[in-house]
Amino acid sequence: MIDKNKVQAVVDEWLEGREYFLVGISVDEQNKIVVEIDHKDGVWIEDCCELSRFIESNFDREVEDYELEVGSAGIGQPFKVLQQYVNNIGQDVELMTSDGKKLCGTLVKADEEGFAVNVLCKKKVEGKKRPQMVEEEFSFGYADVKWVKAVIDFK
Repeated sequence: MIDKNKVQAVVDEWLEGREYFLVGISVDEQNKIVVEIDHKDGVWIEDCCELSRFIESNFDREVEDYELEVGSAGIGQPFKVLQQYVNNIGQDVELMTSDGKKLCGTLVKADEEGFAVNVLCKKKVEGKKRPQMVEEEFSFGYADVKWVKAVIDFK
């Protein structure tokens, strides 16, 4: 079986000096290698092809056959690494908490510890008869959510 760490080393070498970042690598029992990369401005197919050729140049199919798939993390897919959170600060996101509650709001910060989202909520405001829509910040650790995704708006 192809060593995932060797694939990682090859991908890291290709990423050096580029604004792309690694989202994930998997290698299954049948030697299917899947590499996901991302970039704050999106992933170009030409760069996926270049990375694929670079990986292929470092492995010999005569020694060990494999299937290789290189692509972007995918629009609308859950975030997997911190850099995806950082790149989406200021953007609308949707999340599912670990207890099954779904929230939509604006991602306002993210670091190694967790992230925060501003959400519009109905709240009783002092001096007002009816609840008002107010923005409230919710903070989460990464273990507190099942997933977080960027909201895609085609307007």
